[in-house]
Amino acid sequence: MRIDLHTHSTASDGTDTPAELVANAAAAGLDVVALTDHDTVGGHRQAIDALPDGLTLVTGAELSCRVDGVGTHLLAYLFDPADAELERARELVRDDRVPRAREMVRKLRALDVPVTWEQVARIAGDGSVGRPHVAAALVELGVVPTVSDAFTPDWLGNGGRAYAEKHEFDPFEAVRLVKGAGGVAVLAHPGAVKRGAVVPESTIAALAEAGLDGVEVDHMDHDEPTRARLRGLARELGLLTTGSSDYHGTRKTVELGAFTTDPEIYGEITRRATGAFPVPGAGGPGHR
Repeated sequence: MRIDLHTHSTASDGTDTPAELVANAAAAGLDVVALTDHDTVGGHRQAIDALPDGLTLVTGAELSCRVDGVGTHLLAYLFDPADAELERARELVRDDRVPRAREMVRKLRALDVPVTWEQVARIAGDGSVGRPHVAAALVELGVVPTVSDAFTPDWLGNGGRAYAEKHEFDPFEAVRLVKGAGGVAVLAHPGAVKRGAVVPESTIAALAEAGLDGVEVDHMDHDEPTRARLRGLARELGLLTTGSSDYHGTRKTVELGAFTTDPEIYGEITRRATGAFPVPGAGGPGHR
């Protein structure tokens, strides 16, 4: 089995619609794909309706968190999307995305970058606007060669010249909410130092004590020493280890299935989840 547990669609900051994403996942030879848009489940219905035969969909979301001034993300899998407490918390994060993006545009213009809000809004389309859309505008203007190059201290990286804060989850509260909604919580790309500061191992240990299920180890932003260190830490803390592409369509160079999760780990994730269940494909449009 080939299992990719971290992807994004146009419901947040990817370039594939949810329907296109599941079609592309099947074409890439995946058996299981998780749709984990930022702070939203808005793409799940379309992905389910278009799900090809032979592909299983894991519903989820990537939650924006901050602890001790450090931004981090939590992958939430198979939670109950109707859970009122978790939905209210996600709504607070989503509501702050537009003011935050506008502030980043203001800071970039103060740095003599001719970006406009209209440009960023056009790139975001119907998706939940975020930093990658502002980064894509910088690529369009020729300021940086790729979206990843915008996530540096010079531009939009945590604490960078054009960075702006937004309302975010406390990761301990996020773990509590995800678990309370019957979901499974995995810390996303915890060693991605090129994005900026990362949470220390002591925080990961504390999150494990609070109910964190796992850490994402095999990821494009982790080099081999980082992966080895995270695997060792996971063993010490009794955490699951996952691998995934963090696919964003054409917005990033990584392909679907570039990194995958061991089937036994996937099986344990599904065993722990009580809020929702993986959705097996039934041939595309009309599936309910």
